[in-house]
Amino acid sequence: MTASTLLVTGAAGFIGSHTVLELLHAGFHVIGLDNFSNSQKGLLERINALKAHDPQALGLEFKMYEADVRDAEALRRLFRDHSIQGVIHFAGLKAVGESFLEPLAYWENNVGGTMTLLQVMKEFRVSRLAFSSSALVYGLAETFPILETASTQVLSPYARTKWVCEQFLQDFSRAHPEWSISLLRYFNPVGAHPSGLLGEMPKGVPNNLMPFVSQVAAGLRDQLSIFGADYDTPDGTCIRDYIHVVDLAKAHVAALEALLPRSVDPSKAPLCSMKGVQTFNLGTGKGVSVKELVDTFERVTGVAVARQYTARRAGDVPVLYADVSKAERLLAWRAEKTLEQMCQDAWRWQSNSLAQGQSSP
Repeated sequence: MTASTLLVTGAAGFIGSHTVLELLHAGFHVIGLDNFSNSQKGLLERINALKAHDPQALGLEFKMYEADVRDAEALRRLFRDHSIQGVIHFAGLKAVGESFLEPLAYWENNVGGTMTLLQVMKEFRVSRLAFSSSALVYGLAETFPILETASTQVLSPYARTKWVCEQFLQDFSRAHPEWSISLLRYFNPVGAHPSGLLGEMPKGVPNNLMPFVSQVAAGLRDQLSIFGADYDTPDGTCIRDYIHVVDLAKAHVAALEALLPRSVDPSKAPLCSMKGVQTFNLGTGKGVSVKELVDTFERVTGVAVARQYTARRAGDVPVLYADVSKAERLLAWRAEKTLEQMCQDAWRWQSNSLAQGQSSP
């Protein structure tokens, strides 16, 4: 049976690069697209190095193209040159704070890019899509853990762009019922590949917690600012559902396997090929406070993290953690890695990068 070929937009990003590796390990050819606006081109060499040492990935194709998902002609070239059966769409901007300052850029990238991608997919009759969404669409949830059926309430331009894309995909599916679409609502991805060769290294000041913690521990930044210590939580800091990026990448493999029809690759669909739109929470189902994560990082690495508590950040919610039973039931997937492993792997990646002179604030 010929392996299926998947397009991954944002393939050089933190989650995208790990997902590329897991897709190759699972037996897929991968075509990657990225404009490298917030990722490092050097990571491609590391992906290929890890691919070369994976017996499951031998003989499988991985090609990377530098282009923007908003460039319809660039997308058309990819679809003409490769027999693509499905798409994982990561490409987009993702910083909550920045989205308040640059809402136009967020709508243009996140909403505009998704609409352009769907138009080209429609032209080439590729009808299987896994969409990178966010748990921030839930906003100020009232009950926990959060089910996919919970009401939504967006509190930032970033979250609104994800919510609007979800609504557009629902509308699109009603007009095209033959399509299969998964909306994947991430909670808080952290960690790194256990090899220490692949991880999160944003350009400039990190917008996510774990890379900032790692950079402070490495002496690249003076201290960590924890936004808010007066929330209605046990220690006053926000509670989140932190998921190891490798577990999250494996969830994307499971999502695509469930979308692909058996006629394309009967070994890849654990259950029946899903039709229409399905929404999945991707997390561990456990809430961990910001303070608890930083304390755990210090404990497992033996490195102190200087910190200060500052005012709350616009767009943040006090508590956010998932009910993941639907993903477990329909995708046969669940997160396996512990908070300790998340911290250990993140620090291994940071330490290796620093030793090679590739980590800069």
